[in-house]
Amino acid sequence: MNTNEKVHVIIDRPKGYTDKYGNIYPINYGFIPGVMGGDGEEQDAYILDVDIPIKEYDGQVIGIIQRNDDVETKLVVANRPYTIQEIKEKVSFIEKYFDSHIIMK
Repeated sequence: MNTNEKVHVIIDRPKGYTDKYGNIYPINYGFIPGVMGGDGEEQDAYILDVDIPIKEYDGQVIGIIQRNDDVETKLVVANRPYTIQEIKEKVSFIEKYFDSHIIMK
């Protein structure tokens, strides 16, 4: 996938969603249809700065969350650049539960 192009994300876990483990998602979470991730399912993506619970979103890949203990990666998608610190603040709940680090694009 060329990460300089816009990607289409389907949001299936809106901001504020709580999963079965009690994790609260402070940002929207979804998947990129037709793009397979390392776990064999459609590529996961976190959507920054979308406050309304929309179903579909188009934006640029601005970062990658790479898990150190797995082949799974998660993309960070937004319509404008963010610093690594801004991204970490928004997705820090992931780092609480997984051995991961963020790579800027």
